[in-house]
Amino acid sequence: MATLEIKNLHVSVETEQGTKEILRGVDLVIKSGETHAVMGPNGSGKSTLAYSIAGHPKYQVTKGEILLDGENVLEMSVDERARAGLFLAMQYPVEIPGVSVSNFLRTAKTAVDGKAPALRSWVADVRTAMEKLKMDSAFTERNVNEGFSGGEKKRHEILQMELLKPKMAILDETDSGLDVDALRVVAEGVNRITAENGMGVLLITHYTRILNYIKPDFVHVFVAGKIAEQGGPELADRLEADGYDRYVNA
Repeated sequence: MATLEIKNLHVSVETEQGTKEILRGVDLVIKSGETHAVMGPNGSGKSTLAYSIAGHPKYQVTKGEILLDGENVLEMSVDERARAGLFLAMQYPVEIPGVSVSNFLRTAKTAVDGKAPALRSWVADVRTAMEKLKMDSAFTERNVNEGFSGGEKKRHEILQMELLKPKMAILDETDSGLDVDALRVVAEGVNRITAENGMGVLLITHYTRILNYIKPDFVHVFVAGKIAEQGGPELADRLEADGYDRYVNA
C-alpha cells in the first residue's frame, strides 16, 4: 500500500507583477487504489498542485510537505520522483522531435526501473498495451507527440502509465481535447491500470463527463488555491447541476 500525503501546501510563482501565491494551504491524502477527483474553476490552482507534486521548477513550495510513503518528495529531483513512483499525465504533452515513441518508452522504463527490460518480453508488453488502447503498431515509430492529435497524445500518456506502473498517477485534465470514443478508451485504460496495479489516482478536471467513466472515491472542490469542499461522487453531480458560483462568490 502506497500513500501520498500533502500537508498544508503553499506554492508561489514569479510573475511580472511580483511573487504570486497560488496554493494557500492544501491538505490531501491519497492511498493505493483510491481515485480522487479535483474540480474547480479556471485559475483555482488545480494544475499548480499537479506540477508542484511532479517538481516543475516554475512552482516554488514556500510551506508544507509532500510525502510519498513517508519520504519527503520535495527533497527529490524530478527523475527521483518518477523512480519513487509518481507519474504526471500533462494537459499539454510536449513534442520531442527526433525521438521515437519506441525509444522514449524503453528509455523511460529503464530509467524508472534502474535496468533495461528484457527485449522480447518488453516488445510483447508494448504490443499488448497498445492493443488495449486501440493504437496502431506503427505508432511506435513516430516522433514523440509530433503531429499527434489530442486523442493520440492522451493515449500515449496512458500507454506510458501502463508500462511504467507508477504508485501514484496525477492526471491533469486528461479529458481535454478528446472526443467521446477517445475519452472512453483513455478512461478504460485508467480503470484497468488502477485495478491491476492498485495505483492511486489524482484526477484533475473541469467537467464531470470523464467521471461518467472513471468513478471517483472522493471529490475535492478547489477554489482560490484551497479545498473549499470535499465529499463523495455525489458532489460531482451537484457541481454539474449548480456550477462553482456559490464557492467563488463566497
